Amino acid sequence: MKFALKLLHLVVAALLLVAPAQATTEIMWWHAMSGELGKQLEKLAADFNAAQSDYRIVPAYKGNYTETVTAAIFAFRSRSQPAIVQVNEIATATMMAARGAIYPVFELMRDQSEPFAPQAYLPAVAGYYADVDGNMLSFPFNASTPILYYNKDLFRSAGLDPSQPPRTWPELGTMAKRLRAAGAMCGFTTSWPSWINVENFSAFHNLPIATRGNGFAGLDAQLVFNNPIVVRHIAQLAKWQADKSFDYSGRGQAAEPRFQKGECGIFIGSSGTRADIKANSKFEVGYGMMPYEPDVQGAPQNSIIGGATLWVLRDRPRAEYAGVAKFFGFLSRPEVQAAWHQNTGYLPITRAAFDLSRTQGFYDRNPGASISIEEVTLKPPTDKSRGVRLGSFVLIRDVIEEELEQVFSGKRSAQAAMDNAVDRGNRLLRQFERANPDR
Repeated sequence: MKFALKLLHLVVAALLLVAPAQATTEIMWWHAMSGELGKQLEKLAADFNAAQSDYRIVPAYKGNYTETVTAAIFAFRSRSQPAIVQVNEIATATMMAARGAIYPVFELMRDQSEPFAPQAYLPAVAGYYADVDGNMLSFPFNASTPILYYNKDLFRSAGLDPSQPPRTWPELGTMAKRLRAAGAMCGFTTSWPSWINVENFSAFHNLPIATRGNGFAGLDAQLVFNNPIVVRHIAQLAKWQADKSFDYSGRGQAAEPRFQKGECGIFIGSSGTRADIKANSKFEVGYGMMPYEPDVQGAPQNSIIGGATLWVLRDRPRAEYAGVAKFFGFLSRPEVQAAWHQNTGYLPITRAAFDLSRTQGFYDRNPGASISIEEVTLKPPTDKSRGVRLGSFVLIRDVIEEELEQVFSGKRSAQAAMDNAVDRGNRLLRQFERANPDR
């Protein structure tokens, strides 16, 4: 009997040794980042996975922002949606309307008893994704703002001071003409035409894009960006287009490779492309703030953010949500945020990450890296410069860019184009309002 009991104990001990550990909960994260940014995103997931063994974040690239959101919507209908999806900032109102599909981040963190302090995040970032009561609905992830990049080598060739980027639009126009005269293929260009030349131009001059605080105060907002100052700016770009002092390069990020190849001496684009520009440009790059019109009272005001945020989708197993909350806590750590900011050019989403980057000497070693933060915090945001929260704004931005292209091709005046964009955009707003009567 004693021998049998001893044998039984040995068998049980052996089984315990070979028994599988508790299964790791996998959490799908659908995103829209490729290239160098995609590598940095995957590193975040790998670092979190290595820091603990209960959860495993599984990133999956789903195409651009529109393709990623569309994939998530179709997946939700078939109950195969991820727990986390990356959504660009202009789709915030659309996501808010999908109440049954989203799990607000402030509720998630509260339900999971995970520390979460909205006041720790930069106001210009947190406010964009919060409701009227200040509750954060999604998790800020890759926040960017437009900054000015310039080719110091081309500046020297044109007899321009490579330490002095243009501060105003008139200065930029003069420098662009000098660059052209010195042989540059184009003086300057911009990416994301609407985001930079209408949305951020308006915010930087404290001009409303729409009524009702750019849509933050209600769905009954009306677009009003067809004002004399915006119209004058678009008309000036069209005039410069004639001699390629300005050269329209297309939508999205189509302009960025032209700057990297040395075709254009000045480029206004996302701060989030700094890593790619630094890695792929074979010349000395300079940085500056967006230009402003010196005759507009109070300018410059502050820029607004772009980029994307992380939304949590409902109807996933409960264990996944515990892991999502842990992951968001991990992403909020100062050292994690500081590294993400420093390696990509995106804004640090917390004050602590900004302070840590400064303490580490990052801004001393990388002149211009703090420009994006200086821009969004230049002055306290107003109801005109807080951001944009308008339904169907993805479609409205397409409308604006269609009308801009009519101007740049000489087929329509700036005033007529902006009037058309406002009329067409307002029709889209009314459609969205009718589709969401309970909001």
